[in-house]
Amino acid sequence: MPARLPSWIWVTGLTVGAVAAVGALTVQAERGPHPTAAVGRPSASASAAPGAKASATPKASASPAATGVPEASGSGRRIVYDLSDHRVWLVDADDTARRTFTVWPGTVAPVPGTYTISVRKDATTGSDGVAIEHIIYFSVVSGVNIAFSNAVDGASPPPAAADAQTGGIRMPKADGAALWAFGDLGTKVRVVE
Repeated sequence: MPARLPSWIWVTGLTVGAVAAVGALTVQAERGPHPTAAVGRPSASASAAPGAKASATPKASASPAATGVPEASGSGRRIVYDLSDHRVWLVDADDTARRTFTVWPGTVAPVPGTYTISVRKDATTGSDGVAIEHIIYFSVVSGVNIAFSNAVDGASPPPAAADAQTGGIRMPKADGAALWAFGDLGTKVRVVE
């Protein structure tokens, strides 16, 4: 009858195997596709304003050329957010829109003007209890942080309670990844009406 191995050997073997598996997956992920800002992705078009019902199936986004960057949005490399259309543009230094998509705004809107990205956070839990990622903060209104983000599962936000104070501007997952790749610290954000 073979001798029985001590339990610490089993634990060590399992640990070494797990570390090797994580290493292999990391190498595979590094070689895989990475998010890029592309034109014409489907995106959201519903509002999470009080009393509004958020759509679970976003409409397809129009091409950047079809929607056109708002004239009063400044110039140079920037993120443009149109409050009335619930639309965002990622604009290159030569004023060409790389991507445009609609978003689900929170209940607290930023004041029109020019801001810069001040904080980026990989992931957290939103004030509505939803796991979110690609959080890009650019303003504060009456103590409420205003930030772009997307739900980790890509879903639209639930309708906000009538008295909720939410500053999250949500978008589908692919659009959140594109905005995250485009919006570094210090990138201009131009809010227009």
